[in-house]
Amino acid sequence: MKERLAFLSVALCLIAMAGCGYSTHSLAYKKSTTIFIKPFENKVDLNINTELSDRNPYRLYRPGMETKITDAVISRFLVDGYLKVVSKEDQADLILSGALLNFEKQPLRYDQLSQNVEEYRANIIVDISLENATKSKRVWSEKGFVGFFEYNQTGPNSVSEDTAINNAIADLAKRIVERAVEDW
Repeated sequence: MKERLAFLSVALCLIAMAGCGYSTHSLAYKKSTTIFIKPFENKVDLNINTELSDRNPYRLYRPGMETKITDAVISRFLVDGYLKVVSKEDQADLILSGALLNFEKQPLRYDQLSQNVEEYRANIIVDISLENATKSKRVWSEKGFVGFFEYNQTGPNSVSEDTAINNAIADLAKRIVERAVEDW
């Protein structure tokens, strides 16, 4: 009897493990192995018609931010390793293109006494699309895709705005690569 129970529990465990369909690689692009990342365009619109204040997120621009985003996305694809990054568009199975739309510094938390901003969220907003180069067909596109980082400007956990922007760019790159290679 004990042998039968042991056999049944081992058999059930094996069946359960064999039946699991979890996978960490892309199911959508099995035949695609290479990707070309076009340099991100700068489409930041600095024409602001509303009054700026600490309570409203406002648009900012940092020179070269679109280049940093492109470099971060390429680096993240290299770290991920699922798709090989190529340097020429005609060598790629997939082509990723994007445009920087906005960088916002959004206030999150205020000091109760002086109403000064203590915590911000750095949002980097882009439009991105992925095309199948061999079929000349758009696979997907995302408008208003966001990477962000929340940070304190004062206190022991404070970070500089430059560090926050770099962390937001890293978050954006991670999300873009996940969107490109994972099909859950």
